[in-house]
Amino acid sequence: MSVHDAPAGSMQDWRAVGKGENAKIGILFVHGYTGSPLAMRPWAEFFLQRGYCISVPLLPGHGTRAEDLNHVKWQEWPAKVVEELDWMLSQGLRVFVFGLSMGGGLALNVATKHSSSIAGIVLVNPMIHVKFVTPQIAWAVSRIQKMRESVGDDIKRPGVTEHGYDSLPLIGLYQLIKMLSYTRKRLHDVTPPLMLFHSKIDHTLPVSNTEIVMAGVGCNPKQRIELVNSYHVATLDYDQEIIFENSLLFVQSNTQPK
Repeated sequence: MSVHDAPAGSMQDWRAVGKGENAKIGILFVHGYTGSPLAMRPWAEFFLQRGYCISVPLLPGHGTRAEDLNHVKWQEWPAKVVEELDWMLSQGLRVFVFGLSMGGGLALNVATKHSSSIAGIVLVNPMIHVKFVTPQIAWAVSRIQKMRESVGDDIKRPGVTEHGYDSLPLIGLYQLIKMLSYTRKRLHDVTPPLMLFHSKIDHTLPVSNTEIVMAGVGCNPKQRIELVNSYHVATLDYDQEIIFENSLLFVQSNTQPK
């Protein structure tokens, strides 16, 4: 796994306008920590092919070198998502936010303040905490050690990579845990319809993340779908068609006239 052998032009923001009857519906795709937009690219292309407007931002600190994540403040991540949300709203779009892992936590964070502007949320193995690790503990560890071995590319399908970082920046992880702690306390403010996909075998995040989200959000309706043939980066794994097709049905059901 490496950022440096990623396809040319993939480590940057990607926006594409829709066409036809779905042109006024926008889907915002948010990747995970140490990952890249390539983890969301096939999902975004699936919706673009069906006429939806899409945005796949590169989150601050990503797409360059792992050390850069140790210089990002957590507020920069939701600010980037809100920037894309505001762009879509300025185009007169109804906007859905889709997030993978940390991107799921970011989608929830943004929705705590912008639920009225979001038509629906789709999460894949969302991150809302690191078990037994408080912001205080994360801070203390990050003073001692700046990097650890990567937790990326947890994918069952052989030979597939999201082209993320090959190490785990711990100062950036401290910032992430602060963001998640803030968000978890405010999950009740997340009210758009929600669909959540959870891999039964996930080597990156325990199921407690999904359970906390499902119990804490104020969303109505909310739905959880189990994935039995994928690991953490399920958007690139064997169950991706289940994710794509069900999220399409979700968008359709929440954009049709009542």
